[in-house]
Amino acid sequence: MRNIISIFKRDFRSYFTSPVAYVVIGLFLLVSGIFYYLLFSSFMQYSYAAMMQQQGVPINVNLMMIRPFLLNISVIILFMIPMITMRAFSEDKKNGTIELLLTAPLSNWQIVVGKFLATYIFYVVMLGATALFLVFLFWWGNPELVPVLMGYLGLLLMGAALIAAGNFISSLTENQIVAAVGTFGLTMFLWIVGFSIDFTGKIPGKVLEYLSIVTHFEDFSKGIFDTSHLVFYVSFTFLMLYLTYQSIESSRWRS
Repeated sequence: MRNIISIFKRDFRSYFTSPVAYVVIGLFLLVSGIFYYLLFSSFMQYSYAAMMQQQGVPINVNLMMIRPFLLNISVIILFMIPMITMRAFSEDKKNGTIELLLTAPLSNWQIVVGKFLATYIFYVVMLGATALFLVFLFWWGNPELVPVLMGYLGLLLMGAALIAAGNFISSLTENQIVAAVGTFGLTMFLWIVGFSIDFTGKIPGKVLEYLSIVTHFEDFSKGIFDTSHLVFYVSFTFLMLYLTYQSIESSRWRS
């Protein structure tokens, strides 16, 4: 456990020694903020129109604001994850420090888990910053808390799966750009397959739809907890971690 924590601290600290972390977080919050502003403006216009027409139908903040906002974030992170994970292993390979890790008294799993935690906690910090947008809604209105918590749980699970996949791709190359492009291609595939049911047969379409990383998040955004989605994200995460382990094992044998 001590070795895992040491690797985690080393890698997590390295994010903030370069402007990359601040650029990624800033860009993520900027894009998220734009979507939040557009949704909030639309919500206020609708509320004002309803008030002027004296409609007695209550306005659902969760349905009009929070769920669309969380769905937007689930798509935005598809573009952010490659920038977070591209350096996980690639930078060590490029600098030659991966050999130091492989020859140190560290197991493959300690390396894999330590680096995964570093990238994942960075993601959690980035995602947690978006909660500031929703704090204003709770101060201004009275949204339901459970759908918000379920939505963020879904984003945490989806992020873990994508980060594990990004770390695996980063372990295959020493070029950070190649790692980022490869991860981006994978995330796009895992998103697009969700629409395949419209172009394929019913059974193949259902299978491909199940592989969609975003489709499993939709129930979370509604405040619904389905164990099948939990199983998918956890299984996918462990599969990617196992593939990363095998990649590190291959590098150890080559070195």
